[in-house]
Formats: sequence, structure tokens, C-alpha cells
Amino acid sequence: MTETTQTQTTPPRGGAKSRSPEYRLAVDALRGLRQELFHDAFAYRPLPRMSVDGPITRRLPGRLRWYAGWTPHTVVLAGGLLAAAIAADSSVGNLGDVTAMIAGLIVLVPVLLTLVRPVAAFWASIVAAPVAAVFNDGGGSDWPWSPGAFAAHLVVLTVVAFRTRPRTAAWMWVLTACYGILGEAAFGSDYYSSNSNAGPMLFISALALLAVAVVHIRRTAERQVIAQQTVTEHERSKRTLLEERTTIARELHDVVAHHMSVVAIQAEAAPYRVENPPPELEHAFAVIRENAVIALSELRRVLGVVRAEDYEAPDAPQPTLADLNGLLTNVRNAGLTVEKVITGAVRELPQGIELSAYRIVQEALSNALRHAPGASARVEIGYVLGGLGLRIVNGPATEPVKPSPGAGHGITGMRERVTMLNGEMMAAATDDGGYEVTVFLPVPVSDTETSRDSGDSV
Repeated sequence: MTETTQTQTTPPRGGAKSRSPEYRLAVDALRGLRQELFHDAFAYRPLPRMSVDGPITRRLPGRLRWYAGWTPHTVVLAGGLLAAAIAADSSVGNLGDVTAMIAGLIVLVPVLLTLVRPVAAFWASIVAAPVAAVFNDGGGSDWPWSPGAFAAHLVVLTVVAFRTRPRTAAWMWVLTACYGILGEAAFGSDYYSSNSNAGPMLFISALALLAVAVVHIRRTAERQVIAQQTVTEHERSKRTLLEERTTIARELHDVVAHHMSVVAIQAEAAPYRVENPPPELEHAFAVIRENAVIALSELRRVLGVVRAEDYEAPDAPQPTLADLNGLLTNVRNAGLTVEKVITGAVRELPQGIELSAYRIVQEALSNALRHAPGASARVEIGYVLGGLGLRIVNGPATEPVKPSPGAGHGITGMRERVTMLNGEMMAAATDDGGYEVTVFLPVPVSDTETSRDSGDSV
């Protein structure tokens, strides 16, 4: 019996929870109405000053530009004063009477309230409408809005719609329609009679709110486009950075693979250079060769991961500073006058550093060709104690600059190479309109000496 009772009571309970779509829509609408026009209706929200960074305001002189920031407040005040003048002119008595002043203040207060408490200003305008009708000189000829209240309510609706969301503006229009219909019904007047201005109010306010909604939608779309462009630019920068790092990894693979091959070959040939080598020595060289071969295989596997689909292994070894003269010749043939200056004692550096130095000079000269056609350039290479200094500087363009076919991320690639070698880099425009790239690549003395000893032993 218990199980049967539970089975019978379950469907009604489940049916009570399930609501029709119409009911949920109505509940959501009432919840939205309460949230938009009742919750924190009297919240203090002062109207901020207008931005003065526009194409017109930024050209104004300092003091006048500061005053321009108060343009929205001035427009609202002007609208309120116009509504107050209309109310005073149509009030009982003459324009200078106390009655006219009271009628003007009644419609002016809701308009001024939009500057600090926008939602409360709407309710104040609704309340002020029947009060202002009492002071109307036309009696019942203008109902439910007197001329002054009519103008003031339009101003309030427009300003509050600008300061709130489109949904709030829609709710204000609905409540305005309800007030107009109830006002007509309360006094027994025909809604479409000649003395009713509820219809014109709803029509004109709908046009005003529609225009405000279009402005809101446009601003929202502009913000979304700006945000999307920011995200896209950030993703493009990340992708470019990864591409530069992949390129560096491919090039360094060739350098490291060459050294590992040399280690493997020397380890294999070393026992034959010693007469009657001990078994321990032969075993040690065999282990060195085996580890070098394993490392070389892993390097090839890594290259397969970072290799692009259209990547082709270079036929020639990676360039060094010894190949710089060929690069300068190609650049001169392309129309750039280049001068090379070398200071310090020229010495052989680790191949990775020489490759990075060559690529940095190559990229800097390519940038000069693209962005400063007709200019002259100077490449300075300084062999100093503990490192290598590079300075590539070009003058201003002497020919019209054509659109660059490059991706515009050469500086990013240079910085990645310098960062990889724990170096320092500075790239900035010069005073004469040219551009300068200064790089220092640290080379420990011990590394240099080791490279020399390895070269001598080979």
C-alpha cells in the first residue's frame, strides 16, 4: 500500500513543478521588471563627463576642451528648461505668477534627476504628469500629459534610455503606455479622441527609444569588434612568436646535429689512434659514440615535431659570420648601400652564436630594405672580451616607401634569438629618422677556448 500511495502522489508533485512556457515567460518578464525598475531604483549614479578624445574635441584649446566634457549635462539641462518654459506658459495665470513657477519646477525636477538617479527620474516623471495637469491652463484638452509634462517625459525617457540598458527602456515604454491607458480610462475619455495625447506620446517615445537602442547596439558592436581585434592581435603575436621559435629550433638542430656527428665520429676513430688501447678505454669511447648516436636520433625526432609541412632540409650548412660578405653583396645588389666595420680581434665563436649573429644582421638589413628604401646602412661587429657586439643602423628613406610584403615581425625574431643566448638588445628609431639595432651576445671565455681546442684537435 505504501508503494502504491507513493506512486500515485509522484505525478501530481512532478506536474506541479513543470510550468508552461507562457508561465515561465511571464515570470521572467516580471522578474526583469522588478530588477530593472524597482531594484536599486534610487541608486546614486551621477552622469560622467563626456570623453574629450574625439576628432573634434581634441582640437579645442585647454579650457574650452574642459568645458566640452560637460556637454551631456548641458543638453539635459537645456531640455529640462525647455520643458519648464512650456509648462509655465501653459499654466493657469500669467508666465510670471507663482503658479507658473510651480508648474515649471514640477516638470524640471524629473529631468534634472536623470543626472544622478536615472531610474528614479522615470518614476518622478510618471508622478509629475498628473500633478502638472492640475496647473494646465487648457483644463482637460491635454490629457494625460500636459504640454510641459509631455516634453519633460520625452526628455526623461530618452536620457534614461541612454543611461540604462535597452530592456529597461522597453519596460519604461510599456509602463508609459499603461499610464496613458489608465489615465484615459479613469476619466472616461476615448483613447483616440482629439484631446488625448497618449497616442502621440507612445509614437514619439517609441521613435526616440528606437534611436537610442540603435546607438546602444552600435556601441556594443564596436566594443565587441575592438575586443575581438585585441584577442586576434594577441593570438597573432603568439603564433608569430611560436613560428620564430620553431625557425630557430630548426636552424639550431643543424648546428647541434653537426657537433654530435663529429663527437660520434671522433669517438669511433679514437681507439684506432692509440696503439694497444686498454679495454676500458675502448668501452668508454664506445659508450660515448652510442650516446652521441642516440642524442642525434632524438634531435631528428624533435625536428620532425617542429618541422612545417613545406619544410625542406637545407643542402648547405648553416651560415656564420664568415659568410657575411656574401649577404652584404646581395643587399648592395638590391639597392642598399652597406658599410661593414669590424673592431677587435676576430676569432672563431661557437657556431650557434655566429648563426644567430648572422640572422640578426640579415633581418636588420631586410627591414632597412623594406622600410627605408634608398637609405645607407652600417654594420658594426665588435669582438670584445666576453662577447660579441652588433650594431646595425640605417638612415632615413630617400625614396617612397612601398607597402611591405613581409609579416612585420622581424624584431620579434631577433629578440627571441638574443633571449635564447642570454644577450641584450635595443631597437629604436634614431634622431635623423633612421633605425638602429644594437645587440650584445655573451660568449664566456671558457667556451671560446674550448671551441679553439676542439678545432686544433680535429
